[in-house]
Amino acid sequence: MLLLFYSRQLKKGKRKMIKVNCLNPIAACGLDLLTDNYEKTEVFAEANAVLVRSAAMHDLELSDNLAAVARAGAGVNNIPLDKCAEKGIVVFNTPGANANGVKELVVAGLMLASRDIKGGMNWVDENKDNANIGKDMEKAKKAFAGKEIQGKKLGVIGLGAIGVLVANVATHLGMEVIGCDPFLSVQHALQLSRNVKVVKTNEEVYKECDYITVHVPALDSTKGMINKDTIAMMKDGAIVLNFARDVLVNDDDMVAALESGKVAKYITDIPTAKIANAKNVVAFPHLGASTAESEDNCAVMAVNELRDFFENGNIKNSVNYPACDAGVCESASRVAICHKNVPNMLTQFTAAYSADGINIDNFVNKSRGDFAYSIIDASAASDAIVEKLNAIDGVLKVRVVK
Repeated sequence: MLLLFYSRQLKKGKRKMIKVNCLNPIAACGLDLLTDNYEKTEVFAEANAVLVRSAAMHDLELSDNLAAVARAGAGVNNIPLDKCAEKGIVVFNTPGANANGVKELVVAGLMLASRDIKGGMNWVDENKDNANIGKDMEKAKKAFAGKEIQGKKLGVIGLGAIGVLVANVATHLGMEVIGCDPFLSVQHALQLSRNVKVVKTNEEVYKECDYITVHVPALDSTKGMINKDTIAMMKDGAIVLNFARDVLVNDDDMVAALESGKVAKYITDIPTAKIANAKNVVAFPHLGASTAESEDNCAVMAVNELRDFFENGNIKNSVNYPACDAGVCESASRVAICHKNVPNMLTQFTAAYSADGINIDNFVNKSRGDFAYSIIDASAASDAIVEKLNAIDGVLKVRVVK
């Protein structure tokens, strides 16, 4: 069982300093948003909050001080989500903050797939000392001829923040776009161009499209989704783009499809060793969010999420706890509780207050799988109440927000 990680307001009205550790360099425009109630620490074990980009956290010892981890980016496979949840540590990410940067790289991928730009560039580099390069170029260029994307069909699997932007920009490039996402949100549906045809199954995308790009998270249900069976549904000479996660594609099946010509080209910024050595692959480092703008956007969004969590107790864009928003506390006290999603928890919480003669002004509870989160606003929250809450079986972390 974990205890209260930082104290209630001190007598003079100041909170105890919230210590923030950055496991990777975080853009200054984000860190500048931290107020005087936050201080940076280089010691991970001291941190109440952690900001991270790509640093691996699976082997790190998670101290009882730690209450939140904010990933300045979308993917969270470098963070032990279940371990954090069990210790009452809320993990955030920043969906959509780097979406434009990834979208632009996907567009570049479409061009690299359609026109042999790479081959042409290699030829120029190999012939840069040729005094007759201009004349010889006219003869050589036919070897690098390609095709236009206008009028071709693009299938977008996953219509989240990135997928919607890719689908929309492709319509402006003259492509016929077909999208699929069984979990399409209202927000993203409203952002999607009316020129995008939305279908119910990925199979329809595989069968109809000349180009297929995937923008889904790495889940048990999506790992290996591009495999020999789904590739068999595709048109001969289809082009596949993957700027999401390497595990979405079965490497052996993709290499076989590239060898046979079933897949004409595979474009990715997350190549494995096997893919990097395969023919008809255009691969480069994971550059989707490697822009100054994306790094700034991710940093600002991550810091804002942490501030709302520590200052108001609210959770937005967590990947291991439910979204929970109680607004700004207008009562004298606010307590936030990470706990197991089991029966009789809420009754025990209210009993802790009523036993102390304290009236609850507002109570918000949300659950997600095995875990839940509660925010309780009241006229007071004595040390006795906090101790009672901590003593309840299934409570993982109690924070006095106010």
